[in-house]
Amino acid sequence: MSSTQAEELQGKIVESTNLEKRAADILTRLRSLREQDAPTHGGRVLSYVYDSGLATLDELAADAARLVQPVNGLDPTVFPSTAVMERELVAFAREFLHGASDPAADTDTDTDTDTGGIVVGNVTSGGTESCVLAVKAARDFRGLPPGEGSLVLPTTAHAAFHKAAHLLGLELILVPVDPTSGRVGAHDIATAVRKDTVLIVVSAPNYPFAALDPIADVAEVARAHSIPLHVDACIGGLALPWWGDLPPWDFQVPGVTSMSVDFHKYGYSPKGVSVLLHRGRDLHRKQYFGLTDWPGYPVVNPTLLGSKSVAALAGAWAISQVLGQLGYAELVSRAQRATRALIETVQSIDGLRVVGSPVGPLFAVATDGSVPLERRVDPHRWVSAVGARGFVLQGQPASTQPDGTVLPRTTHLTVTPVTESVLGELTNALVLGADDVRGLAAAEAPPALAELAGAFERGDVTVADVLALPSDAVAAALRSAGLDPRGSADSPLDMAAVLAAVESLPREVTKRLLVEFLAGLVEP
Repeated sequence: MSSTQAEELQGKIVESTNLEKRAADILTRLRSLREQDAPTHGGRVLSYVYDSGLATLDELAADAARLVQPVNGLDPTVFPSTAVMERELVAFAREFLHGASDPAADTDTDTDTDTGGIVVGNVTSGGTESCVLAVKAARDFRGLPPGEGSLVLPTTAHAAFHKAAHLLGLELILVPVDPTSGRVGAHDIATAVRKDTVLIVVSAPNYPFAALDPIADVAEVARAHSIPLHVDACIGGLALPWWGDLPPWDFQVPGVTSMSVDFHKYGYSPKGVSVLLHRGRDLHRKQYFGLTDWPGYPVVNPTLLGSKSVAALAGAWAISQVLGQLGYAELVSRAQRATRALIETVQSIDGLRVVGSPVGPLFAVATDGSVPLERRVDPHRWVSAVGARGFVLQGQPASTQPDGTVLPRTTHLTVTPVTESVLGELTNALVLGADDVRGLAAAEAPPALAELAGAFERGDVTVADVLALPSDAVAAALRSAGLDPRGSADSPLDMAAVLAAVESLPREVTKRLLVEFLAGLVEP
């Protein structure tokens, strides 16, 4: 903008009529941008979004968010409404996770979080923050300084715990799971535990395969070693309580010391809002950061964020108040019916199989290796074929565990209540999509990346060589592979080829490539 143009506009930007027109114009542009997104409602996307199918709940959350739009969640003494909403949402989660206050435990007089102590917690910005803070609280409860300690978890535990270990300087000890069931063994956890282990993690269920870890058995291991145990129920916490007959997996289990549950998943609230619960006030207080030794106002933060919106909290609180446990149970029953129908459909498709015995409204699908090659269906080819028929599934690459066993490449499906309304169309897409690609070989990595994989195999290049490359060189390599983050919308990303590259290259290399791709996608 020239100086002359700036002078002409000075004093006119905030004039009421001009501002209203500009506001209308930018909202028109935003609507146009949103048209490029995958649909968030209607059951077309079986990952990332969680649709209750009830427009009233969406409107309720939007209205609640607008009421608190200017509120800063930094200080509940100034904005006490935030404390009320957080307290009531934590109490709601605590009740259905069997952590409701026991008068005998409410004194919290001993520091043993094993079986005693009131269950307390906070609302966070999402599952990742809940997981990081659970690890931080356990590390500090143990009294270890930054850079010391280890974290024990199955290979199927969420990536958020890898992030927590990285940020907090903990050594990550990954325990292989059974490739058939996707479950970790309690004995294997016991073998992995060390003297400096600050926390053991299990999932209810895990994201990749929807396997429910043997939580009671692992809890016995944790108690025997006096180590806290975190149950990551971010995805299952608002579904499993009403799923039916399951082995104990929540605060009913002695030895479970913390849990995380996301309300922006099967709580159907806007992103992002999660609840982190701890058994015992002493463990909970270690989650906090406080500072009075500086010239500014006293800082006390229960979460990683300081100033923060409470819009998602208000949405989650309002929805939970309206639905209650009975409302959530009804929505879970819809998702459960749809999940069972889809599993039955997949089991009838020649060349595909459901992995393990999934628990909750999600499952993974792999190639059925028991049938001849010409009848097999590659799960990543299947993702593309089903996508062409209007439904978005999520591909997951094969993964080699520390013991050398391989977890299969799969397709992940997350099922929500609204899925039931499109079950007929979705079932046809799954069946016909498999017919489209049955017998085809797995997708190959883009030629340039396949050539790079060959160079690694020959020893012509090392991981250190690639990691030492500057950003511009990595970006150029991506473009040569046809993976230009600024590429045309007419050439959508071939995820089957991308996942093939992830499987064929060292994981440190693919991480570097994908970081460059995503960074380039949002770079101005």
